[in-house]
Formats: sequence, structure tokens, C-alpha cells
Amino acid sequence: MCGITGVVGVTPDEPTLRRMTDLLAHRGPDDAGVYLGEGVGLGSRRLSILDLSSAGHMPMSNADGTVWIVHNGEVYNYLELREELTGYEFRSHTDTEVILHAYEAWDEACVERFNGMFAFAIWDTRKKRLFAARDRLGIKPFYYYLDGERLLFASEIKSLLAAGIPRKANDRIIYDYLVYGYYEHSEETFFDGCLQLPPGHCLT
Repeated sequence: MCGITGVVGVTPDEPTLRRMTDLLAHRGPDDAGVYLGEGVGLGSRRLSILDLSSAGHMPMSNADGTVWIVHNGEVYNYLELREELTGYEFRSHTDTEVILHAYEAWDEACVERFNGMFAFAIWDTRKKRLFAARDRLGIKPFYYYLDGERLLFASEIKSLLAAGIPRKANDRIIYDYLVYGYYEHSEETFFDGCLQLPPGHCLT
């Protein structure tokens, strides 16, 4: 389990991004990091499993620093995919780096090749584009908020609240929960305007 955060559309101030990220320390006690670029910020709290070394540090970039990734979860078939990705230099033994190079090789179609439980976000500095995805069963969480100026995302809603989104209740979802016992049956959450990426979906 890891924790990921991000801000896209405006360059966030580093203290806010670190505050968003540090709230997820329980998800990733082994390492922490942030990346700040023009109009983007990414944060990660890492639980080291596949590669215990510092080579697995996130946010992680490709060799020339043009593509960045934060990732929560595990791609089970990463070793098979790594063998397919000839021509790419690997600096770690992580599945995160396999996702990164798979994106370079196959663009957004890379997600069709992944077998696992995951939520990740990739920032492509060349295209000024964020690409995010959630596994088919929705095992790993991905929450986001759009306010017309920026996109915020995180593994847990409290990180979005730390970035200053409105703390307004979503009466529709509260009603569904109290009357029918339903929750996580739609993109909406208990917080108005805060959405979750549905299982098996991507966000660009």
C-alpha cells in the first residue's frame, strides 16, 4: 500500500503538497517525495515491497525527466512486461518503472496490458498531460476534485481537504447510505464535488 497525491493546472506551493502527502504516511511509512514542475505537483508516500532500495523512490521519472509517475499498488505481470520493453534502461526492480516505460512505449493503451491492483498518475511534460488509471476491480482508491482552475487527486479524501477543497456534505450520497446502505455505487462521495475514479477507468 502506498499513498499518492497531485495537483495539476497550477503550480502548487510545496508546503501544501507535502501536507497533502504526509497525511498518507500510514499508507507509506518507508519513503516520501514530491515533484514540482510547471503547472503540476506530485506527491508519494511509499511502502517498499518489490524493491527495498532507494531506486524505487517516487515520484519516479524516466531517464530524461520528461515523464513522471506516482503509483499505489502492484502490477502482477510486471516481469513479463519488462521483458517486452526492450530498448529501455531499467534503474530499479519495481513495477512502477515498468508502468512508466510501458506508458512511453504504448501511451494510454499501456493500461490494457496491466494485470493487478493499482492506481497511478503519470505526468507527461512534453504533452502537458496527466494520465491516471484505476484497476478493474477498484481495489486501490483514486479520489479527485475539479474546481475550474486545477485538478486535485489523492488516495484519500483527507488529503484533498488539506488542499482547501470545500467541506460540504453530499446530501444525495448520505441519503443513499442512510436509506439503502449504498456507498461507492457511483462516482460521487460523501463530500460534495469530490469524485472517485470508477474501477477500470482512466482519466486524462
